[in-house]
Amino acid sequence: MVRAGEGGYLIKDFAKGFVAVGYQELGDMSGITDLEPIRKKYLTAYPQAKPGEIGNQVAMFYKFRTVFKVNEKVITYDPNKREYLVGTIVSDYYYKPGEVQDYPHVRKVKWEGTVSRDHLSASSRNSLGSTLCIFSINEDVWSDIQSALKGKTEVASEESIEEEKKELQQIKEDTIGKARELIKDKILKLDDREMEQLVAAILRAMGYKSRVTPIGPDRGVDVLASPDGLGLEQPRIRCEVKHRPKTQIGAQDTRSFLGGLREGNRGLYVSTGGFSKEAKYEAERSNVPCTLIDLDELASLVIDNYEKFDIEGCTLIPLVKVFWPAE
Repeated sequence: MVRAGEGGYLIKDFAKGFVAVGYQELGDMSGITDLEPIRKKYLTAYPQAKPGEIGNQVAMFYKFRTVFKVNEKVITYDPNKREYLVGTIVSDYYYKPGEVQDYPHVRKVKWEGTVSRDHLSASSRNSLGSTLCIFSINEDVWSDIQSALKGKTEVASEESIEEEKKELQQIKEDTIGKARELIKDKILKLDDREMEQLVAAILRAMGYKSRVTPIGPDRGVDVLASPDGLGLEQPRIRCEVKHRPKTQIGAQDTRSFLGGLREGNRGLYVSTGGFSKEAKYEAERSNVPCTLIDLDELASLVIDNYEKFDIEGCTLIPLVKVFWPAE
């Protein structure tokens, strides 16, 4: 798959018999074929590139410049018509500014047909929905495209409709699961102080007034929260935050925290490394109510309360809302 620019704005140029990529600052790369020289040229052309994106960008250009071969199949997408153009690469790489608007690195293509996105299975549509400008298509998706290209589209039966619903549900669950893991990755990148601030932000989003205690001896309390913010109204929440992802909190640490709680207090113990079985037992049998929060539960609290986060909370964990069809 080679995308025709953002939003498919180059599809008319592509339809004339081309696929192309941008990277204008690279200039003519006809004499450079190997990955490492391409990487060096990219770093010179884009000195401000973020480290996290360099690998992907270099890999995509290398694939277009060197890995693509004449007679290999290629597709692109027309979002206006909801159609995939299917064709064969008929030229080696060449550099020609103006051949395709904004995209000077070009290969010629012989387009052989189109396939409606609506004629593909839910799993194929999901695979082809990647936002990367260049990516490989697996055998199952390619087989689906070939069948549709030959006009072999089955009339939807009740069974196939139900199967598609199951596929979409699985895709949805996979997407939610991946998003959740990415949010947990974000949380783990916070430092100790930021983790305390995140817990305070969650409590504010839940309707409490909270504050992080000053740096120094805190007697096991990192965050204080209550309805009035002064600790005069109950519940008075005293929270300890341990940001040690590879270390479980044991029974001794839990007893120490519980020992500092008084009548009218509510304990909240947050540990990104989780809690041992013995620690959980200590919390359960405590006379003072205490809730243990591990990384999974912390991520759930972020997700469930994010819409009520203040600016400080959103700055710590910047997220965007993703919409999904109800049916």
